[in-house]
Amino acid sequence: MKFTKYLRTAMIMVAAASAVSVCSAQNSASAATTATSAIQSTAPYTEGGVWQITMVKTKPGMSDDYLKALARIFKSTNDEAKKQGIITDYKILVGDASTQQDYDILLMIEYPNMAALDGLRDKTDSISAKLVGTEDQQRQLAVKRLEIREIMGDKTMREVTLK
Repeated sequence: MKFTKYLRTAMIMVAAASAVSVCSAQNSASAATTATSAIQSTAPYTEGGVWQITMVKTKPGMSDDYLKALARIFKSTNDEAKKQGIITDYKILVGDASTQQDYDILLMIEYPNMAALDGLRDKTDSISAKLVGTEDQQRQLAVKRLEIREIMGDKTMREVTLK
């Protein structure tokens, strides 16, 4: 019986000592990380804004119609988002498709960082409602756009500046 109590006490002491050493090791690791973060990154670049890029293929002869729609919706909503500080910038690039399966328009929206994408819909729904209309009206416009263009893909990419 005394041996069992002694063994149990010894196990508790070993467990406590292990916990203390793990905690101090974590503190040391945390301190090392803090010291390391004060040193500049060795990456050959600095991180910039984050771009959401949509690749669009307009149907033959429909590029101007699509650009007119973008002038009403894409431009107005992004101008307001930029004014509110939700986005940093936006761009539309137009070019020739290299194949029949290629896109001819890039829609690009720049955000200050990845964190800006958190809760994005909560920030932009009111802009869409104000400038485009109700959800039903927005849906109707989306269906109309299907007649003149096809979305080939979306990407989110970070801009970098080489050192």
